[in-house]
Amino acid sequence: MLPIDQPVDVRAGEELPAGALQPWLDTHAPQVGQISSIRQFPSGFSNLTYALTATGGEFILRKPPAGANIKSAHDMGREFRVLSLLFPHFNRVPKPVALCEDVLVIGSSFYVMERLNGIILRASHARSPLPRQQFMALSRNLVDTLVEIHALNIQTTGLATLGKPEGYVARQVEGWTQRYTKAETDSIPAMNESSAWLIANQPVSKEVAFLHNDFKYDNVVLDVNDPTRIIGILDWEMATVGDPLMDLGAALAYWCEPTDHPLTRMFNVSWLPGNLSRKEVIDRYATGSRRDVSNISFYYVFGLFKNAVIAQQIYARWKAGFTQDPRFGQLIDVVKALAAHAVHAIETKKI
Repeated sequence: MLPIDQPVDVRAGEELPAGALQPWLDTHAPQVGQISSIRQFPSGFSNLTYALTATGGEFILRKPPAGANIKSAHDMGREFRVLSLLFPHFNRVPKPVALCEDVLVIGSSFYVMERLNGIILRASHARSPLPRQQFMALSRNLVDTLVEIHALNIQTTGLATLGKPEGYVARQVEGWTQRYTKAETDSIPAMNESSAWLIANQPVSKEVAFLHNDFKYDNVVLDVNDPTRIIGILDWEMATVGDPLMDLGAALAYWCEPTDHPLTRMFNVSWLPGNLSRKEVIDRYATGSRRDVSNISFYYVFGLFKNAVIAQQIYARWKAGFTQDPRFGQLIDVVKALAAHAVHAIETKKI
């Protein structure tokens, strides 16, 4: 049996001021109770995630990392609002508890939610993976869950208020290109080539849906007794409304196959035996959603480019000394690998 995802001791420099946090919780989230332990989940690359053990149960606290200046990706108020809108309509999100936007309390905004206990498939599970048959079932369920998210009624749920779908693709291409320019530390011609191609080859968006925008194995929680069953979806920080194929493209960019670059495979388990191939993911999504996926190459290249920019942003933050996490120092090589993969996809038109 795979272990439940467990927190570890808080990294140096990322401690929470418990003396300030407890009084705020007593006032704004009394159901949490008295905190007895604060630990940290070490695997994320974006917002910091802490496990709070308290008399009221187990809770999760999320806050931006030090030095973060990427507004939409670290907007705690927005992520809390997404959960609050989703929770009554989609039963696989954690229950939101409380939001604090006063940075004077712990040094940044943060929010608290209930903890979903279960298995989260990390890259470390590649050493002791699920059996082939379970991966076959799970990978199908993962695609079906994305279809389900994209089928949510954005009007009746209030999710339509989260974004402006008109011009979404163009804004994303422009925005992520600008983010790369601001975070650039090394000359990587393949990044510039990918950006230029995306600007020149944008398809006309035909549909609007609610998007997770970071949909991958290590953002889903699995049932301890049946790891093919998805009980929770995490990390809604980039959720919005827009072209659903942008979400599929992002998922495909995370979805590695056995022949992909080792540096990209090291972050996930989708390349292990039993998983769907990227083509099979596309086919299953098309069947379940009844959407035209003939332009999926554009969305896949954008997903690779966006992932490269995210890695670049984190690397730039590490290089500037805002974090001591040693994992981040190798991300410049990940940027180069993703950029090369994007150019290869452009040239070969292969997913």
